[in-house]
Amino acid sequence: MARQRDDAGTRRSYGGLSSEERAAQRRERLLEAALELFGTQGYAASPIERLCTEGGISTRSFYEEMGSREALLIALVDQITSRAVQRALEVLANVRDQPLTVQVAECVRAYLEVTCHDRRSAKVCYVEVIGVSSAVEDWRREKRLLISGMLAREAEQSAARGEISARRFDLFALAIIGAVNSLAQELVQTTDPGTEITLDEICDEIAYLVNYGLSAS
Repeated sequence: MARQRDDAGTRRSYGGLSSEERAAQRRERLLEAALELFGTQGYAASPIERLCTEGGISTRSFYEEMGSREALLIALVDQITSRAVQRALEVLANVRDQPLTVQVAECVRAYLEVTCHDRRSAKVCYVEVIGVSSAVEDWRREKRLLISGMLAREAEQSAARGEISARRFDLFALAIIGAVNSLAQELVQTTDPGTEITLDEICDEIAYLVNYGLSAS
């Protein structure tokens, strides 16, 4: 019985870490590897073998933790954008007393500061994730509708308080997200000297669109 308990303990813990902790470490290494390779070489040029080498794990562990490159890409983008949404909500809590136009503009800036923290994350979130597969596109649409729904609800609440005119805000919200995505793509893809786009320029344009779109309501 003692031997059985010892064997079970060995299976559960290795190097002071439980199997769950080791799995979490492998997953984190895979996400870091994906950020580096997808964000520099590109998704299509990053086969599973290279991801495993970069992350220091076996192909068996890759399939156990992720199952596919698509799943890894989704997990990486979801990790980044979830942090971005959380940051935007934190900013929103601090600007609740401001006009809706200011709230939206500040939240967009907060979101972009996370997703465009460096060129790799911007490339992954706004370029590499596009057109990969129908499964990834379905996931992107789900996330897009989630975020646009949050924006539309804020606008509807502002209209209910009489701060702006009531109208259909779901299309406005999707239009803002589309503009953010397109400008962020240009941020990544425009590399010729003198033509680079800055995050501040993107935020200024989005603020202009938001101000016009809501004040014209």
